[in-house]
Amino acid sequence: MAEILTQAQIDEMLNRAISGETNITQTHEDESKVKEYDFRAPKKFTKEQIKTLDGIFESYSRLISLYFTGILRLYCRVSLVNIEEQRYYEFNNALPDYVMMGIVDFGIDDEDISETNIVIQLSNNVTLTMIDRLLGGRGVYDDVNRDFTDIEINVMKSVFKNMAKHLKEPWSAFVDVDPRLLRIETNSRVAQQFGYDDTVIIVMLEIEIQDMKSLISLCIPALSLDAIMKKFSIKYAKAATRKLDKQKELEKREAILSGLKNTTMDITALLGEVNLNMHEVLNLKVNDIIPLNKNINSDIQLKIGNKVWFDGKLGTMNNKKAVKINNILQN
Repeated sequence: MAEILTQAQIDEMLNRAISGETNITQTHEDESKVKEYDFRAPKKFTKEQIKTLDGIFESYSRLISLYFTGILRLYCRVSLVNIEEQRYYEFNNALPDYVMMGIVDFGIDDEDISETNIVIQLSNNVTLTMIDRLLGGRGVYDDVNRDFTDIEINVMKSVFKNMAKHLKEPWSAFVDVDPRLLRIETNSRVAQQFGYDDTVIIVMLEIEIQDMKSLISLCIPALSLDAIMKKFSIKYAKAATRKLDKQKELEKREAILSGLKNTTMDITALLGEVNLNMHEVLNLKVNDIIPLNKNINSDIQLKIGNKVWFDGKLGTMNNKKAVKINNILQN
């Protein structure tokens, strides 16, 4: 409901208007800003996914900053400006007729990801500065609204190849990629890489070369990026499960060992062996002597269950018979 002005406020506004004051103070609060939402093209990516992309392209910005500084022998700074989701025609319509675009294959070997091509676009200011500098000039240019020559395209082909290669490292922590340059397009109206109404992710990078600032943009199809992001989730879910399983296994192992430590077991000292027939056993009497197969000074065996684990010497300790272990036979 609209705010109703009081009589005092109305009188004050009239007095200001009569006195010629043009700066009339607002008597009501500014309306809250409302962000429009297009239900025909709902957003596909969450804030967490965009945050992940921020981290990837922040790393990519640092890598190509070093690369440009090296090849141009000038200080270059590349930084991430923003990442937004829009339709491909919005991206394409904003481009000039003649522009340098590299079509790059992400190189993802996965049947679930059908479209792996992306577009890297350099503004004409950046392109012509690089061309002039790489050909031995000072990095100056005159006309930016013209088509590019074959020599200029070949010079920039090497630049785009290396820009594509530098995508591998930032993405390696999430998915295996092997980016490579497919071709270079110079006419934005002819190069329809994606469907006109396809949703894409636009990554805007700002590049600063000496006193010149301009933009580099990367256009990634949303369908393939969505499939890649799902691979992220599956990968991390499996990693978390494996980590949880290892923790559970460790707890189980400790519980079992703790239980075994308190378990009582019988250890049998085997002094010797002898074979007697049934007639001799039946005729045994008190004070009969049974000779064993071992010398009195030889080692005796210690058994746990049916297995021999130790050998040792028979003796006494605290007026009790005892066995001193000499060797451990079971590991």
